[in-house]
Amino acid sequence: MRSKAPLLLMEQMVMLLVFALAAALCVQAFVKSDAISARGEARDQAVVLVQTAAETIRAAGGSAAQALATAAQQLPEAEYTDDTLRIIYDEDWQALPTDWPERNFPGWIAEAYFLEAQAMPEEAGLSHAKVSIRDDSEELFSVEVAWQMPLAED
Repeated sequence: MRSKAPLLLMEQMVMLLVFALAAALCVQAFVKSDAISARGEARDQAVVLVQTAAETIRAAGGSAAQALATAAQQLPEAEYTDDTLRIIYDEDWQALPTDWPERNFPGWIAEAYFLEAQAMPEEAGLSHAKVSIRDDSEELFSVEVAWQMPLAED
């Protein structure tokens, strides 16, 4: 009669292989869910920042250029050039100073998110601006804001 030890050892190896595959699938699922969760958190923060910028621009009123210039003075670390308001955020959603490239040194946190508000053509007494925020790969959120321009008095 032959020994059944090799058969038992083979069965244990197959069970170990199945367990390793199942564990790898579980780890992969957890990593993917963490990435999805982080992306959702980034979008949530982007919505808040875009809404804040849009409301600040709308409250400033006037022409789109005037509203963007006024909002740039009210929003932290905002820069207004070429009819575009810009704010750069780091990975922790802290606004970076407008002169941060000149102050860049090893260990400095690089930019991660970019908020832009651009003036759009005025039509029928309405001023428009598009406010969006993106990261390096895609646009996270955008909204178009419109407000009534003051009536010209004759």
